[in-house]
Amino acid sequence: MSENKTKAPRNKTIEISDSEAESLRKRLFVPARSGEIRADEFVGRTILGDCVDILPRLPESFADLVICDPPYNLSKKFGDFSFRSMDSEQYEEYLESWLPALCRIVKPSGSLYLCGDWKCTASLQRVLERNMTVLNRITWQREKGRGASRNWKNSMEDIWFAVKNPAEYVFNIDDVKVKRRVLAPYTEKGIPKDWEFDGEKKFRLTYPSNFWDDITVPFWSMPENTEHPTQKPEKLYAKLILASSNPGDIVFDPFLGSGTASVVAKKLGRRFAGIEIDERYCLLAEKRLVLAETDATIQGYGDGVFWERNSAAQK
Repeated sequence: MSENKTKAPRNKTIEISDSEAESLRKRLFVPARSGEIRADEFVGRTILGDCVDILPRLPESFADLVICDPPYNLSKKFGDFSFRSMDSEQYEEYLESWLPALCRIVKPSGSLYLCGDWKCTASLQRVLERNMTVLNRITWQREKGRGASRNWKNSMEDIWFAVKNPAEYVFNIDDVKVKRRVLAPYTEKGIPKDWEFDGEKKFRLTYPSNFWDDITVPFWSMPENTEHPTQKPEKLYAKLILASSNPGDIVFDPFLGSGTASVVAKKLGRRFAGIEIDERYCLLAEKRLVLAETDATIQGYGDGVFWERNSAAQK
């Protein structure tokens, strides 16, 4: 919980007071230690627990879209939980301990996005291909950190895109267009060719590729920022949710962290659920869900399109 320290005026990091924690804790779903768990018990809620234990107890084929951001193969502390780096074979065994159960809960027409970095991405691909059909790998630019003195700075992460049935899955390409500034506009007889003018800037709407360089990692002056050490940006997940689900669909995240998947799903008119092992992060997710009831904005997304990073027109 917050220690009531005075924040800088521009610091918008979400914190939780002791009084807020008491009320937010009542919103969590803590399942019994054994037995099946019904969808009506947890959809629209944050599940406090270990996904390795809980996933096998969830209903089969209930999720339209799964977004999964597991611990990468790095030694890192997440609140009260610590993950230790291991060799690739051991890491794949770890993935096999829960990924098949996760794929089981995806609908036949559903999709799954699996996040990773350079060190674990090969393992993710191998295990995922044993359970679903991999269609693509998204690479997104993560501009954060000072870099390494004896290696190349790691500024990219991957997201593997897989489906249950390659012949039947949701993909709303028109919902994820990118609004890019035009630096060298062409005209035909004085008429713009493949670009528009909004009164201030020349731009064109483009279909997205599998390389995304328009993402800003949350930091202290952004209203979505929390203390979670590997929080994913709302804009990043908004692209996945808009492309691979429809309004009213269920979006599920088994490693919910501070709640980005649930929050963005709520803002975009989807149903949601997620599992998180650390209570502090569960409470942050719940506070963000409360805030989303009165503020559904997503930084970098507006008027039905995604804006370039650091664009002056960004909403």
